[in-house]
Amino acid sequence: MTDATAIPGFEERFAETKGCRLRYFVGGRAKGAPLVLLHGLGGCAANWVDVAPLLSEARRVLIPELPGHGLSTPLPAVPNLAVFADRVRVVAEREGMLPAAFVGHSLGGIVALRLALRQPDDVNALVLAAGAGISSTTRRARYSLRILGIIGPRRFVAPWADSVADHAFLRYAVFGRWGAADPLILSREAVDGFLEGTRLTSDSVSAARAVVVDDVRPDLHELRCPTLVLWGARDNQLPLADGFEFARRLDAPLRVIADCGHLLIGERPDLCAEAIENFVG
Repeated sequence: MTDATAIPGFEERFAETKGCRLRYFVGGRAKGAPLVLLHGLGGCAANWVDVAPLLSEARRVLIPELPGHGLSTPLPAVPNLAVFADRVRVVAEREGMLPAAFVGHSLGGIVALRLALRQPDDVNALVLAAGAGISSTTRRARYSLRILGIIGPRRFVAPWADSVADHAFLRYAVFGRWGAADPLILSREAVDGFLEGTRLTSDSVSAARAVVVDDVRPDLHELRCPTLVLWGARDNQLPLADGFEFARRLDAPLRVIADCGHLLIGERPDLCAEAIENFVG
């Protein structure tokens, strides 16, 4: 497995934020317009390993690891995802990167939404990349949470994580159906980046519980910043119907990437970076 800190051109840093030690990465042009990338449930900064370098060519990019994910320490309690948003804001402000455009993948989408709703002056644009907050509040999501708590992703992946990138069968076993439409299209760096988050995450269950109860739909009418909805056409985890509902409620453009599943930022990083840059640029 590749070094978790090896996001080309990015520097690893740590910060104490309201009782939580967050790890984050900073890179890109010092004077470029700031952009913050937020990973999904069980993920880490390395989830963006193929996208971040493309975006950093024109702007300053910050990639925090949410509490309990990667090498960020967990919180004693996660009553809602606003507590994640507050800590992301502390890091972005410390780095002088507010206001900024925010891109949230899956869980990161709700965190970015909560930040934009709580601190509207700090978020000048928002991209929801397969954002949670709609079907993630269903009964099926509650069942998935129970399975997550029983199995524990670390115990599931750890024995053979280093071999996944080299074997098609293991790629499909780990990423097929609920992750990537075609696991073979993922680069070695993307495979290792997604598995790194699963291996290091210390508390994904608390975040998952918060996702299940955080239905953002009643609050979407209050969002002030321009928003792009970005989705994989073959997402079996958060269906494309969620993307259409976000777009309708926010009166936002919807960009659908063909032959991509839920891990679109790893499946087609080039198209994701192009869509993000065209929108926030």
